[in-house]
Amino acid sequence: MSVEASERPTSAAKIQLIPHTPNNPARKSMPTRGENAPGAGLEAAKCLPLHGMDTYRKIIHIDMDAFFAAVEQRDNPALRGLPVAVGGNGPRGVISTASYEARRFGVHSALATAIARRRCPQLVLLQPRFDVYKGVNAQLAELFHEYTDLVEFLSIDEAFLDVTENKVGVELASDIAQDIRQRIREELQLTASAGVSYCKFLAKIASEQRKPDGLYTIHPDRAEHFIARLPIDKFWGVGPKTAERMRYIGVFNGGDLRKLTLPQLTSHFGKQGRMFYEFARGIDPRPVVTEHEAKSIGCERTFEKDLRTEMGAIVELYHVTLELLERLQRHKEFQGRTLTLKVKYEDFSQITRSVSQDKPFSTKEQILTKAKALLSKADRTKGIRLIGLSVSNPAPAETENHDRQWVQLSFDFTGQGTDTPSPKKARSSLRKN
Repeated sequence: MSVEASERPTSAAKIQLIPHTPNNPARKSMPTRGENAPGAGLEAAKCLPLHGMDTYRKIIHIDMDAFFAAVEQRDNPALRGLPVAVGGNGPRGVISTASYEARRFGVHSALATAIARRRCPQLVLLQPRFDVYKGVNAQLAELFHEYTDLVEFLSIDEAFLDVTENKVGVELASDIAQDIRQRIREELQLTASAGVSYCKFLAKIASEQRKPDGLYTIHPDRAEHFIARLPIDKFWGVGPKTAERMRYIGVFNGGDLRKLTLPQLTSHFGKQGRMFYEFARGIDPRPVVTEHEAKSIGCERTFEKDLRTEMGAIVELYHVTLELLERLQRHKEFQGRTLTLKVKYEDFSQITRSVSQDKPFSTKEQILTKAKALLSKADRTKGIRLIGLSVSNPAPAETENHDRQWVQLSFDFTGQGTDTPSPKKARSSLRKN
């Protein structure tokens, strides 16, 4: 375990190491992992601007460890220590979550179940219990809101918290993150990893540094050095294909990325180029958003056997249309004028085709007629393994890269100082008031 110390800027913008105070119960009651955890937390707004960006914010990213599998092991002690995965068991089954015991065998999320079983013959495969997971998510939300109202869930098992101004009056964001992790362990019998920084991009990256059950902080004064060494495939928004394109142009880490100009990046990656340009310089002004307006409503279905006939594809398209219509009727306030068809083929390649109209898509006839026309443009020489439909209403200036929210129909994987209170004491005071 590393020496516990806190990195914090002075008024002269210098860094000094300040040891933990021995009377801080949140700091000594739980072991930590990481070279700068838990005390290298962001304090009050005294940080220097980074490339013109104010770095006074204190953002925490909480990421539950192997969430679905961990819940199953918690609820069934006989599963503890065993390689456990949650996912589908059919021929097209996919792993959703794997326990850390299973990951030692190379089992991970999005892996085909058949491959997972070959890698780990003793794998315990469980069907998902979404109602239970949603219940735990509600408990997490209630816990997070005891510290701040600025909570943004990215998914059922991870969230951002802006604790720049918090309900417990604690100065160091790392103290709050540590307290949250301890409460998750004590109250929910689960573990979580946490990242702390001045922006969402770095907070999320930080939470991945000491998984599982770890805490890591990226201070503004260390951000550029950290980003320069960060492998390009660890950047937010860089998937396998984008990483391959990055490496093709000689970009292997953040330092390489920082050498490219904005025009160069936008020429290669379009609108994402600006995001990569800013991330390479530690710039991410995005706020923690508590509510997201739906930009699309959609659904998709993966088939047990590839569709090889036109009639078979049309029949399945009809079922997807009915499911989409049902979802639209549950969200009558949503007005979508663009219909998008998604087709994934047997070789895992995929296409999307869209069509727009003046009136919102609201009837079966409207959707099915347009969907059939889009499907007719698909490659009929390859088997179809998935069909999806979504209705969206993008801004006039945006005609591509819609922010679709697909829904899987067949789950077949798929303070330092005496004036700063400790989080525990602050919560107690808050509840009394």
